[in-house]
Amino acid sequence: MKYILTTACAAACAGALLHVACAMGASAAAFADPLDTPAMASPLAQRTLVNGLAHAGARVVAAGQRGHILVSDDRGANWRQANVPVAADLTAVAFADAKLGWAVGHDGVILHSRDGGSTWTRQADGRAEAQQQGQVRPLLDVWFDDAEHGMAVGAFGLALCTADGGGHWRHCEDQLDNPNGLHLNAVRKVGGAVYIAGEQGLLLKRGADGRFAALPSPYKGSFFGVTGNAATVVAFGLRGNAYASADGGQTWRRAETGVQTGLTAGAALDGGALALVSQSGQLLLSRDGGATFVPETVARPQPAAAALALPGGGLVIGGVRGLYAHVPSAAQAKN
Repeated sequence: MKYILTTACAAACAGALLHVACAMGASAAAFADPLDTPAMASPLAQRTLVNGLAHAGARVVAAGQRGHILVSDDRGANWRQANVPVAADLTAVAFADAKLGWAVGHDGVILHSRDGGSTWTRQADGRAEAQQQGQVRPLLDVWFDDAEHGMAVGAFGLALCTADGGGHWRHCEDQLDNPNGLHLNAVRKVGGAVYIAGEQGLLLKRGADGRFAALPSPYKGSFFGVTGNAATVVAFGLRGNAYASADGGQTWRRAETGVQTGLTAGAALDGGALALVSQSGQLLLSRDGGATFVPETVARPQPAAAALALPGGGLVIGGVRGLYAHVPSAAQAKN
């Protein structure tokens, strides 16, 4: 009896292993490189992860999971999906004007649009880097000064620059004061200056010579981004930490946020207010130049990854559950 049971078990195990092997073989055969797979059209795209938001003139453009890019021409009330040639996760999007835009993400992908975000083509990806170094570093943010000059930054100090609208991208890490190759989480223009925020308290500012010099940092944890206006720049990051500067980043003061969770995105609203959103779904507003941030009631709080100010004081917020528009209470009362 023992032999019979053992044989039966062996047969069952062999069958199970064969099933697993066949499943693995079918999975391998079915694998499609996200860089070679167009983003799938889905009516649920606006409810999936959104990592980046940008203005394309009056239009709002959102980028996120599996190559999804969406556009809205009514301040975020309704969205339609763009045509995108890749299914790689996208992390950020930026526009130089109402027509010319760029999106970046995993697999080192850089996409370009000439029609305000409705259709996209691939300008670059990380395949060459993978062949040379055995890995591909994701791009985490992108910024363009104008239609020709832009920068994309990412993990392990990755920095790419272009002077011809993305026709050619070159490594420009040598222009950054980042000797340890720290992650570069965000590149943004605030008050006429361009800043980079990164891990371990890294804050860089572009000088007149085009180089990014390190600023005195008030915090040793990761910064996820910068926001602000002509009077104030605010750097924000882990554990509710945010710091405001009124002198272009030379000195900083700690902002009171009242939260202990990561602050993931920020925006400067019409009228001078500053907004921060968190990975736990809080929306915080400052009307005192970044000294204090107070919580704003949100109808649909969700873990947030991106925020974009709208003319008139509203916000579009993106996160793990997609997109929603919000009008802060002061702007609502004004209207």
